[in-house]
Amino acid sequence: MQLIVAGKAHPADDDGKRMIQEWIALAQEPLLRRRVVFLEDYDLYLAQELVQGVDVWINTPRRPWEACGTSGMKLLVNGGLNLSVLDGWWEEAYDPEAGWAVGDGDALDATARDDRDAETLYEILETEVGPEFYDRDWAGLPRRWLARIRGSLSRLTPAYSSNRMLLEYIERLYLPAAREFHRRAADNGAVAAALREWECRCRRAWPLLHVDEPTITGGDGAWRFTVPICLGEIGGDEVRIELYAEPQGSGPVDVIVMARGAPISGSGNGHIYNGSAAATRPAEDYTIRVVPTRAGVEVPAELALIHWQK
Repeated sequence: MQLIVAGKAHPADDDGKRMIQEWIALAQEPLLRRRVVFLEDYDLYLAQELVQGVDVWINTPRRPWEACGTSGMKLLVNGGLNLSVLDGWWEEAYDPEAGWAVGDGDALDATARDDRDAETLYEILETEVGPEFYDRDWAGLPRRWLARIRGSLSRLTPAYSSNRMLLEYIERLYLPAAREFHRRAADNGAVAAALREWECRCRRAWPLLHVDEPTITGGDGAWRFTVPICLGEIGGDEVRIELYAEPQGSGPVDVIVMARGAPISGSGNGHIYNGSAAATRPAEDYTIRVVPTRAGVEVPAELALIHWQK
């Protein structure tokens, strides 16, 4: 087996540049020449040459910085196997019968994760990849290795292909966008005109929104938030009031829609809003925000307005 390393670092990524320098120095060691090759400026054109004839594609970015993993996907149809961190496409695609995985998506800090992932990578290469590749039968064929290739080709290639990608773009994006265009263009653009009027009104009124300090109480495993909000010229059905918390580890953001309660007397379109969040994290993690909402409008792509609790 020969190890080919392809590298590219972001201009501001000092760790990435230092790692590339270390790989170049390693490839120049006398004992490793012809066994380790470093390829500079890895791009799409170089990838199409690499994926043909590669046995194992090792991909070890720090989570969650995997861009998309299309090189590993292209490898599938060429009969190669993936050994990658559980990030990007491989987190979804990983099949223990069709490749190998590094890491388990836990919330370790970067240094501890690097150490753990490096140890796991070496262990997999030594105890699984190497033995399976070199374990040949009487005819010189690596039967276990070939079984993995068949599993990868049969289960992963159909799902991670340009055919699937194009079909999902059409079904999830292009056709809905076309239907929405025709809806807005009907009646000489009456819907589009109404949306434009709504957008202008939101932009004028947005600076006048006011979110008071919330009252937070706890009990029965939940935090309860109560907050007075004055919407001014904006209708209550034109916005969504949310409790927002940043993701923990590699999980998703936590967004909880608050319910509109009693009006505030004399406030001019003010209401009390209520919401609850599980007390599995501190109440201080949550911030109240106001987001515009209207049927058929993609927020924030079409209207990037968010009013945050000060």
